[in-house]
Formats: sequence, structure tokens, C-alpha cells
Amino acid sequence: MPLTEFLSQIEKEVQEKEAVKDEVYKAMREAIHTSKQAIFSTHKRKFEEARKLLMRARRLFAKLDEIPSAHRDVAYSGLVDAAYQEFTEAHLFLKIALDKRLVGPKKIKVPSTSYLLGLADVVGELRRLTLDSLRKGDLKAAENSLETMEIIYDGIMSMDEALHVVGELRRKSDIARRIIEATRGDVTAEARKHSLERSIEKLEKIAREYRR
Repeated sequence: MPLTEFLSQIEKEVQEKEAVKDEVYKAMREAIHTSKQAIFSTHKRKFEEARKLLMRARRLFAKLDEIPSAHRDVAYSGLVDAAYQEFTEAHLFLKIALDKRLVGPKKIKVPSTSYLLGLADVVGELRRLTLDSLRKGDLKAAENSLETMEIIYDGIMSMDEALHVVGELRRKSDIARRIIEATRGDVTAEARKHSLERSIEKLEKIAREYRR
């Protein structure tokens, strides 16, 4: 076979791979955007809307299964990983908001490493949820969110091997620790404020009864 035919075949393969890559990247960018919208909807307590958005994102990931075997390497790009992480974060955050529990990577059909990185990011969303609860005067809900943040962090920090092997996990864990420390300070301050207010109310009640 002449060299020109070899090169022509290679050129065709390169063009096909680029076409597949463009399609995958478009789908993954949309999956990231859709997952971010799901997180926003969860914060606004529009849970059904969040579910629908996650279903839409799931359909976008299905495109990865349609990639021809010759171009499977396209499915192992940074953008695909980022999309899975964002999807994981959105899915877990919705699950916590609805059922106060977490699910594993097999349940939401994501790679284990993407799950870990997405799980670490949930801590940031839980801080926002905690602050929202404090603004509403719901100290118990804020304490529950803080407890979940600590459970996630402790779980990740117990995985010595993963912290060394999974890129970005150590950095995300350090960020999560700082977020938890700040949130604990906010919750503690609010708890002290509530305790002081209750003490004042009791004193005022005693004073009123004494004046009678």
C-alpha cells in the first residue's frame, strides 16, 4: 500500500476523533451547566426541578457509551471528569437536602475518583445551606448540616491511599477543612446567642412573676 494511502487513512481517523471529541465536549459542558443549575434549584428548595435537571445530565453522560471503541480515549479527558464531579456534587447535595443521607458511586453511576472529588465539593454547598438555616433562625438544621460536613470530611481523611493517589483530593480536603472550621464558628456563635436569649427570657419571666 502506498504511503499516501496510509496517510489518508490516518487523516480520516484524526478527523473522526476530532468530531467525536467535539461532540463529547459539547455534551460535557452542558452536563456541567445542568448540574450547576440542579444545585441552584436545590438551594431554592425546588427539588422536583433539580431532579429533572439531573435526569437531563444523566442522558448527556449516556453519549459516552456511544463512542466507537477506536475513540474511547476521548472519554478519559479532564472535561469528562469535571462533568462527573459536578454531577456527583449536585446529586449528593439533593439527596442530603431531601433524605439527610448519602449514596455511593454505583448508585449514581459515576467513576469512584470523580465521586470522591465531587463529595469533597459538597461541603461548600452545605456551608451555604447552614448559613441559610442560621438566617432563618433554624439552629437545629444548621447543626445537622455541620454534622454532615464533618462526616464527609472525616470519611475522606480516613482514606490515606486515595489522598495520595487521587489528584486534587488533598487540596479539596484542605479547602473543606477551612470551610468546616468557619462554619463551626458561625454555628457556635449562633448557639451562644440563642442560649443567651433564652437566659434573658427566663430572667424576664422571673422578674414579671416577682413583680406580681
